[in-house]
Amino acid sequence: MASFKWANDPMPLSLTPKFIVPNENKPNLTSVSDLGDSIPTVDMDIDNEALINDISKACEEYGFFQLINHGISNELCHDVLQVITDFFHLPYEAKADLLSTTHMEDGKIFKYYIKDRETNEKIFMWSEAFFHCWDPIDDSYLQNLPCNPPSYREIVGDYINQVSSLIPKILCLISQALGLDKDYLQKRLGEKPQCTAQANYYPPCPDPEQTLGLRDHTDLKILTVLLADEGVPGLQVEKDDKWFAVNPKPGALIVNVADQLQVLSNDKYKSACHRVVNNKTKKRTTFGIFVGPEEHSKIGPIKELGGRPLYRDYTFQEFMQVFRNQEGQRRMVKEYFRKTDKGELSNQTLLSTPTVV
Repeated sequence: MASFKWANDPMPLSLTPKFIVPNENKPNLTSVSDLGDSIPTVDMDIDNEALINDISKACEEYGFFQLINHGISNELCHDVLQVITDFFHLPYEAKADLLSTTHMEDGKIFKYYIKDRETNEKIFMWSEAFFHCWDPIDDSYLQNLPCNPPSYREIVGDYINQVSSLIPKILCLISQALGLDKDYLQKRLGEKPQCTAQANYYPPCPDPEQTLGLRDHTDLKILTVLLADEGVPGLQVEKDDKWFAVNPKPGALIVNVADQLQVLSNDKYKSACHRVVNNKTKKRTTFGIFVGPEEHSKIGPIKELGGRPLYRDYTFQEFMQVFRNQEGQRRMVKEYFRKTDKGELSNQTLLSTPTVV
């Protein structure tokens, strides 16, 4: 395998100042808990009532869980991560043609960054990402996937097909956990849900304390399903103002609640803040599948759940516009639509207050 180089830089990797985050963003790794069971494990091969209870507790307390016995073979999961790794290790010239400076451009490689509060300069994350859309019923999206390595489209397409069959099952269980009809959340996605995927590569880093693989954030859609290298922790989840390292279990998929589900559940379920840190000696490869509502879907607290609505209704298109406006900052998108204790909208306060980078 060729040595890794960034798609935007033909030189050997070096932790230059453009990767060193401000002190307030540094991960402070010595303060992180590395408990192996920092997020719950949910076994799909148990009694349905117990399964629903386990998912409800995980979504309510953590917003994350590791899913086992999900029906996707270990061999396919291994092949997906291997072909993604091979893709990121392609020669610089092969990847440079796919490079984009725009976040989330279909079929392109990009780098995440944050903006320094004082200089407004971009500080890049120690990672590289390849983003693309997908469709549960139309496989023409495969043409936007890399043709090199030659097996990329076949392997990744097979995996996406299997995850696209798994996601409705997860949404069905979450719907029942909320006390709703089992197909409630699937219907809320609409006829043309927003389906995206992202391959991520985190090369070994000379000094993981100085940078991040991905800054603290929440996911913006309804649900995320992540496949990650075993034995290489990097994902960290925030709970009770502390960071917990997630150690992927063999054969597990990491599932997390995203912003739209927190809003729909009126804060019953948590879209937990998470980040990625780097490893000094090991690379880390992940593949995330994201599913969200169609563009013009109306989102707001589900009335059948009762209680005072904590958010105003909005369309997913509105949500995405606020998301884009906060690029480079610590995104607080769902907070833009949150009501105050008096029932007023809080977005005017957010608009006038600088967000934390």
